[in-house]
This record gives sequence, C-alpha cells and structure tokens, in this order.
Amino acid sequence: MLKFALVGCGRIAKRHSELLGQNQIKDACLVAVCDIDKEKADAIASQFNISSYTDMHRMMQSEDIDVVTVLTESGYHATHVIELAQYGKHIVVEKPMALTLEGADNMIRACDKNGCKLFVVKQNRFNVPVVKLKNALDQGRFGKLVMGTIRVRWSRDQAYYDQAWWRGRWDMDGGVLTNQASHHIDLLEYMMGDVESVFAKSTTALVDIEAEDTGIVLLKFKNGALGIIEATTAIRPKDLEGSISILGEKGTVEIGGFAVNKMIHWNFVDKQDGDADIMEKYSVNPPNVYGFGHQAYYEHVVDSIQNNSKQLVAGLEGRKSLELISAIYESIETGKEVFLRFKPEKCKLGLNTNE
Repeated sequence: MLKFALVGCGRIAKRHSELLGQNQIKDACLVAVCDIDKEKADAIASQFNISSYTDMHRMMQSEDIDVVTVLTESGYHATHVIELAQYGKHIVVEKPMALTLEGADNMIRACDKNGCKLFVVKQNRFNVPVVKLKNALDQGRFGKLVMGTIRVRWSRDQAYYDQAWWRGRWDMDGGVLTNQASHHIDLLEYMMGDVESVFAKSTTALVDIEAEDTGIVLLKFKNGALGIIEATTAIRPKDLEGSISILGEKGTVEIGGFAVNKMIHWNFVDKQDGDADIMEKYSVNPPNVYGFGHQAYYEHVVDSIQNNSKQLVAGLEGRKSLELISAIYESIETGKEVFLRFKPEKCKLGLNTNE
C-alpha cells in the first residue's frame, strides 16, 4: 500500500483527495495533507480522518509517506518540488509542472539526484476515447498526418479570477494557454509529434487579468503537418467544449465533449473490426471539468512505482509541453514565428511583470 500526502488544499485537491482518501485507487491511500491555510487543510483531513499540517517539511519528517502530490499554485510548483525532493519520496505535480524552463530543469535534476520519480499530471491522456485515438495513430491508421487541431472554449468570468489572488498573474499562473488549455496542448503534441515552429496571437478580451483569456496559435510539426490551437475562457455564458481533431490521408478522428471525452467522428479508409462500435463504446460523460482521467492516472503512478514500469509523463515529457507553451508566449511578445528549441527572451510566463 503506497501512502500518499497532498501539499496544497485548493480547488483541485478535492478531486485528488477523494480518489486517494476514498480508496478508489488500488494499493494507494491518503495519510496526510498540508496547506498554509489551516482551515483548508483541516477540512480535508477531517473528511478522511487523516493528519493535517501547515508546514510541508514537518509533514514529511513526521509521517510515513511514499508519494507526495504537489497541488499548490503553479508559480510555486518548481520551488516546492525541489524542496520536497530532498526527502527521496516520489513526487506527483499538477500541471503545469513549472512556469519556466529553468524551473522545470531544476525539478528534474533535483528528483534525479535524490532518486525519486517525478510524475506530471496529464490525466486527459487516460480518457477512454483519447487512448483509442493514440492506438490508431500508433498503428499507422492515419497514414500521412495532415493537420491537428484543439479547441478549448470554456467560460471563466471575473468572479472566477477574483476567487484567488494568483489567478491570471504571469508569475503565478499565466493565462488560458498555460492553465485551462495546457492539457489539450499536451494532447496535440502527444498525437502529432514534435513541433518545429509556432506563430501566435492573444488578447485579454473580457476579464481584468495580467495574462490572456483568448489565444490562437499556428503550428508546424516536424513531420510536415500543420496545427491550430484555439483557446479561450471568454465563452459566455457557459463552457462549450474541449476537443481535438486529427486529420490524415487515411482517416479523420474528432474527440469533443466537455473535456475531450466524447467521440464525435471516427472515420478511416481502411475499416477494422470494431470500428462500427467506436462511437458508442468510447464516449463517456465526465462528472466535472477534470474528467475521469485522474483515476487512471493514479493507477498508472502506482504501477510505475510498484513494478518500475515506464512513466507516461515523467519530468522530461512534462517539460515538452511547457517548452511549447513558452514558445507560444515568445511568439506573442515578438510578433514572430518561433522555432523550437529556443531560449526564452520575451516570454512573460513565470516573471513578475510588476517589478
């Protein structure tokens, strides 16, 4: 039985604590939580009859912990993971793993040095239709890839950003591209392969925040295919979709729904047994914006630790989408096409722009 602890008891902690605290993950249990806000930590601790702390170092020194999950504000992820790595325990960190490439690199080095595995949460990779799409790609069913597109059309009003002091800030959060759309950007690169270059535009349309609430990106992949990212939290009055489309010479697949969860189109030139049942079998309605993927993700974490199996999203894999997002912001600031790999010069993500 792997003993988990949570650092950070904000909005996303509800999902993590329920999975771990209600024994929904085989061979995993929740033993402690920590937050500098004692009320938040106590609320989760009392729900599952576990220990509560306001100092993560005290928690790590006092409890028998195998894995610690970092759920603090995005701008603190790098600092907290590096500090926690010294205890030699495996670490799960919510997206984005960091806000700067330097921070991500330091996290990876710290975990390698201390012999702990670093898992970056990308739960949408485990969505039922997403797994089916990746299998089709790996089988070569699409032939030559032509274009990949993601659309994140969600609603986050001013009240949402005002709920927490860090939301929408460059040094703590970033905008829709870093936060809400980061999972979808990860999926696009996961499906289409490495990106060669990006050209992007953004605007802050309907809310008062430092970063963007709307962005569009043109991508060229190293395999020659093109891509489009459309991301906004300025949909009104409510969320519309989170979707991905993959187009190839021999097939087209679109996954839509609220959280990349509903198979919309599954069409291939060369038919296979089971294709007729795909639309019915590979669509699920998630209970919330986070979807069902967290459960499968944690099962993957447990398997990777217990059986030393391959990690789907280790530190270096998590860094890839962060580098892509950083390049997008670099393009927004410079007004130019940015080629990967690059050294950020104008990218505001992770910087205190008020200084």
